[in-house]
Amino acid sequence: MKKLKKEVKGITLVALVVTIIVLLILSGVAISFTIRRRSNIQKSTKRNENLSEFYK
Repeated sequence: MKKLKKEVKGITLVALVVTIIVLLILSGVAISFTIRRRSNIQKSTKRNENLSEFYK
C-alpha cells in the first residue's frame, strides 16, 4: 500500500491567530508607553514653567 504524503502549504489558522494576538499585545504596550511618556512630558513642562515664574 502506498502512503499518501500530505503536503503542508501556507500557514495554519492557529498560527495566524497567535501572530495577531502577539501583535495586539505589542501594540497595546507601545500605546500605553507612548501615552505615559506624553503625560510625563506635559507634567515636566508645567513644572519648568512654574519654576521659571518663581525665579523671575
